[in-house]
Amino acid sequence: MGRTALARHCPGRRPTVSSTGELRHTALDALHRSLGATMTDFAGWDMPLRYGSERDEHNAVRTKAGLFDLSHMGEITVTGPQAAALLDFALVGNIGGVKPGRARYTMICRADGGILDDLIVYRLAETEYMVVANASNAQVVLDALVERSAGFDAEVRDDRDAYALLAVQGPESPGILKSLTDADLDGLKYYAGLPGTVAGVPALIARTGYTGEDGFELFVKPEHAVELWQALTKAGEGAGLVPCGLSCRDTLRLEAGMPLYGHELSTSLTPFDAGLGRVVKFEKEGDFVGREALREAAARAEQNPPRVLVGLVAEGRRVPRAGYAVVAGGEVIGEVTSGAPSPTLGKPLAMAYVDAAHAAPGTPGVGVDIRGSHEPYEVVALPFYKRQK
Repeated sequence: MGRTALARHCPGRRPTVSSTGELRHTALDALHRSLGATMTDFAGWDMPLRYGSERDEHNAVRTKAGLFDLSHMGEITVTGPQAAALLDFALVGNIGGVKPGRARYTMICRADGGILDDLIVYRLAETEYMVVANASNAQVVLDALVERSAGFDAEVRDDRDAYALLAVQGPESPGILKSLTDADLDGLKYYAGLPGTVAGVPALIARTGYTGEDGFELFVKPEHAVELWQALTKAGEGAGLVPCGLSCRDTLRLEAGMPLYGHELSTSLTPFDAGLGRVVKFEKEGDFVGREALREAAARAEQNPPRVLVGLVAEGRRVPRAGYAVVAGGEVIGEVTSGAPSPTLGKPLAMAYVDAAHAAPGTPGVGVDIRGSHEPYEVVALPFYKRQK
C-alpha cells in the first residue's frame, strides 16, 4: 500500500492525560453537545450515549445509515524492519502473513493465556502496522507491546492523539461515502484499508465494523474531524443517515453476536474458553507470548469442553443483564454476559456462557434468574441477526 498520506501527517504524540482524572474529550465533543447528545463516561472518555431515541438510531443503521464517533479507540503504530516479527511474538495471530492493505482480527494474551484485549491490526506498509485496541485497554496494550518489543528492531508508538475515528455503518453507507471520495470502495474488501481523501480530508478508509452491517471507518487527523462529520451528515441527508451513540452500537453488536471486552472476553478467559480459539495460530514460526498456556487450554477444551457462548431469546418481556445466572432444572448452568432489548427482533436477547450439555440450539428447560424469577429463554446459535448480502 505504501505509507499513507494520513500517516505522514499524523506524527505520534503522547496523549495528554489529565492528572485530575477529568474525562477526555474527542475532537467532536462540542459538535455532539450542539446536537443535544446525552453524554456518558466510557473508559475515561466523555462520549455520546444517544442523540435522541436509541431505538431509532439502531433501526437507522439496520435500514439506512448511522454516523459514529469512535475516537476513543486506541491506535498504536508499530514500525521497523522487525515490526512483523514483534507482532507475531506479542500477539496470538499470524500478523506477518497479513498483506499490506489488509487487516486482521486478533488478540493479545498474558503468559497464562488470559485475554488482555481483542484487536484489529492493519498493515499499512511493508514495515508499518496500526494496532487498534479497545479504549478501556489501550494503555494496557501499549505497555505490553512496549515491554514485548525488547530485542526487536521495531518502534512502538502511541498514536492515540494522532487520530480521530469516524464510522459510517448501514446499507446506505457505500453510496454516501462514494459521493465524497474517488477511492475504490468497490474494490475495498472486508477487513482491508486504503489511503484516500474523503470530502478533501486525507484518511485511512477501512472496512471492518462492529454492527453486523456493511460500513466504513475513517481514520483522520483530529483537526479534520468536524469538517468530515459535517460533510458526511450533508451527504447522507437524502439517505436517512443519523448520528448514533454508544447505546445503539451495543445493541447492534449484540444482535450480530460480536464479543465485547469486559463482557464476553476477559483475562480470566483464554481464546479457547471464549470459543475463539481459531484466532490462535500455533503454526506460525517462533515463540509467542502465551503459546504453552494456550496449547494446554486447547487440549483442555478438546477433552473437557468449556462453557459455550450461546444466544438466548426471551419468551417474555423481562430483560436479562450481565451477571445474571442461567438455570436449568433448578441448577445454575451458566451466566449472562450481555443482555438488552432487541429493536430488530422485538424481544429481549442475551449472550451467555453455558455448560456444553445445555448449549445446543433448542435445549429445553433453560431460563435466566431475573431477581429470583426463572424466566424462560430459548437457546439459539449466534448471531441473532445476519444481514442479507
